[in-house]
Amino acid sequence: MGTKPVLVVHGGAWAIPDDFAERSILGVKNAVRNGFAVLEMGGSSMKAVEIAVRALEDDTVFDAGHGAVLNADGYVELDAIIMNGKTLAAGAVSCIRNISNPVTFACSVLEKTPHVMLTGTGANQFAEKLGIPRVPVEELVTVHAKAEWEQYRKYKQTVKSLFNTEFIHDTVGAVAIDCEGNVACATSTGGITNKMVGRVGDTPLIGSGGYADNLIGAVSATGHGESIMKVTLARLILFHMEQGKTPKEAADSALHYMEKRVHGRGGVIVVSKTGEWTARFTTKRMAWAGIKEGMLIYGLNPGETIQEIIKPPK
Repeated sequence: MGTKPVLVVHGGAWAIPDDFAERSILGVKNAVRNGFAVLEMGGSSMKAVEIAVRALEDDTVFDAGHGAVLNADGYVELDAIIMNGKTLAAGAVSCIRNISNPVTFACSVLEKTPHVMLTGTGANQFAEKLGIPRVPVEELVTVHAKAEWEQYRKYKQTVKSLFNTEFIHDTVGAVAIDCEGNVACATSTGGITNKMVGRVGDTPLIGSGGYADNLIGAVSATGHGESIMKVTLARLILFHMEQGKTPKEAADSALHYMEKRVHGRGGVIVVSKTGEWTARFTTKRMAWAGIKEGMLIYGLNPGETIQEIIKPPK
């Protein structure tokens, strides 16, 4: 068939401070290169999004895996999803503790169980059964995350006031189409500082934090989780694309609707079944990067797109 492969990643839509900006851009560029290498070798979109998201989880500048934030009890609770556009198979985990790569664990749920989502105690037990190494909380938590948590405890700032300022670190994600024309998405997060214990956001929820369907395309979402859930943002974008909108039009339309209807902001990356892609957001910033046909394109600020030729076409 010979579809041209595409991979797009995001590092979360929020008010990224200047001292995080450069590291965020380096992080998404590194992740998109890692994932795209899989596609170049003829690998699947599923493997590519997993590898890209793993790179983001391993980068402490992002709130997922290493670099995750602490909940109200001072624990790290992680959520992730991965979805296969060919079969609509999905794997998701929520409220898992002490695992550095939740996206790979979500893959195991997809491959080794008849279920879509595992949560809490059961998910953690399954991880143990699979022999997924547990890492100490200290290894996942950065000095920054700990300081931030102590700050919120001190001032008893609510999660709501955090959302209103957009000073929430956020999710990471990837979408891809491979040379077979199969699409996939993956999304992973450490949630919100000082969130209620057991709070689950949009990330691991199918149709909200991500969705992939070969008949339309794939989406990974980021932003105010509760708002994203209320409008099932990922599926809403694909619905608009089914109606004939381009990825950009569909993303803008759904993000605008979410802001108008439930006053939530966020960001998305989208790839269509034909390999058309976009990265759009309504927050102050979102670090994103995409690769298609030897071009690496990335951005951080609204309206910003910077292009780099990776290598001359053969």
